[in-house]
Amino acid sequence: MIKATDNLPPALPPHSNGYNLCLAELLLYKNQSVKWLPPARSVWSQLNGQHLSRQKGRGMNFAEVRPYQAGDDIRAIDWRVTARTGKTHTKLFSEEREQPVMLLVDFSQSMRFGSRLLQKSVQAAHFASLLSWLAIQQQDRIGALIYNGAALSECKPTARQQGPLAVLNAMINMHQHSAVSPDHKKIHFSEVLRHMHHLCPKGSEIIVLSDFYALQLGDKKRLSQLRSHNRVQFVHLYDPLELGDTAFRGREYVADRKRSVWINFGAPHTRKALETQFTRHLENLSELTSSLAIPLHSLSAGTPLLKQLGQASRPSTRQTP
Repeated sequence: MIKATDNLPPALPPHSNGYNLCLAELLLYKNQSVKWLPPARSVWSQLNGQHLSRQKGRGMNFAEVRPYQAGDDIRAIDWRVTARTGKTHTKLFSEEREQPVMLLVDFSQSMRFGSRLLQKSVQAAHFASLLSWLAIQQQDRIGALIYNGAALSECKPTARQQGPLAVLNAMINMHQHSAVSPDHKKIHFSEVLRHMHHLCPKGSEIIVLSDFYALQLGDKKRLSQLRSHNRVQFVHLYDPLELGDTAFRGREYVADRKRSVWINFGAPHTRKALETQFTRHLENLSELTSSLAIPLHSLSAGTPLLKQLGQASRPSTRQTP
């Protein structure tokens, strides 16, 4: 695996070195969250060009029953009260507050990669921090399940500042211990999804931040179960090098825990092979999420988060000359 070097780009976010996590770099997003409060502006609309309303419609909390008035939604008529009183009555609902927002943050081995600016895991933590502070700004509760390939760390949904701070500290601790030794038993992604299913309350908003290389077709059933009782969104993290997007034209020795090889990045077929593999992975992921009606967003680890939020999020597969 190509590791970050000491010669880091000057565009790094404040307090960040691109491969470790510290509290200072994650706390920066606390003040940024107010800029993304809907309906004036939405993080999700910046990512995919559409606004996801915070109004939960008929899923909101029941408040009271009152006599029907012209213009009321006929679907909200309380037929039992109407039959008992002989006069049409309608149900009123209030917007749900302090709803649970659950983050599933992937710090597994494939996420510990970065060729240009940040490791994918670091970018995932930055976005998770922004989402955490945004959740409590919207009077929701924030919780998280953090996965590093060999262990899980859970933060139950909590309101106010205690929620984000617990998530941030858990991410920092798990990121520091994300290296999986051969002695550790690997936790499969299906087990992570099963744990999330038992952990989060029904009606939660679940946001999964990962590169999804560990996701299998067999996980579709578990995702369907999560989707049936919750709102689920996927945030796909990728690195520009995965698309073959690099200005480097030399040979590099790369390795993972299974093998090591020399790769010639100056050869066009090498960069094309990387792009083809990435495109196939993204197409499979898009097909899976479409079949489950799960929104799919993408974030690059090669561009600072706040700069990227104003740009189109889907990765381009155009090659660097």
